[in-house]
Amino acid sequence: MYKGKKILAIIPARSGSKGLRDKNIKLLNGKPLIAYTIEAAVKSNIFEDIIVSTDSVKYADISKEYGADVPFLREESLASDIATTEAVVIDMIEKLKLMNKEYDYFVILQPTSPLRDSNNIKEAIDLLLDNNLKSVVSVSKAEHSLTIYNTLKEDLSLEGFLKKSDNKRRQELDTYYRINGAIYIIEINEYLINKNFYGERSRAYIMDNKDSIDIDNDLDFKIAELLLKDNNKVRLKK
Repeated sequence: MYKGKKILAIIPARSGSKGLRDKNIKLLNGKPLIAYTIEAAVKSNIFEDIIVSTDSVKYADISKEYGADVPFLREESLASDIATTEAVVIDMIEKLKLMNKEYDYFVILQPTSPLRDSNNIKEAIDLLLDNNLKSVVSVSKAEHSLTIYNTLKEDLSLEGFLKKSDNKRRQELDTYYRINGAIYIIEINEYLINKNFYGERSRAYIMDNKDSIDIDNDLDFKIAELLLKDNNKVRLKK
């Protein structure tokens, strides 16, 4: 119980990643990728339960080793490329209810965000509870303004690529933010009714770009390794 609320952490980790094989358990600086998220959730000391949703016995064993629970494995239909997060979450909530486990809120913590730490989790949940919100989603500042993006024609012509009104100095451009995939929090009843994190009583939790890396490929993995090494050096100096 945290501030009078029962909060569930859901860590989705199916085994069939095609972009980077077994990325959720790939060793990152000597530790399985998923371990960073589990340890951050445990250290936050907020959750009633920390549950990994996976279709793999191997993933389940690793998750338990680092402090998460895996009360059941995903069904095959929920482990495919086309299975939605919505379907996975609703299935988990229903199965937990049959086990007499009910919660006020759930938090999705993707294992592909290893630099999101326990402080980020706690700050995001405090933002939600202290402001009586329905949902909070983490974002980070976009590296570039959307005004410099456009599609290309087959002949790669740049004619009309930028409008004259968009040709401004960087300091004059609007600041854009992107969903960084690290933290999604919502009241369970709100989700079951509307299935939408972006309603009227939702708010953004802004994270630093360096903590917002979302691992999707080998380059992302290498960047995360360097950032974690830098973080460890800073801790050792303190």
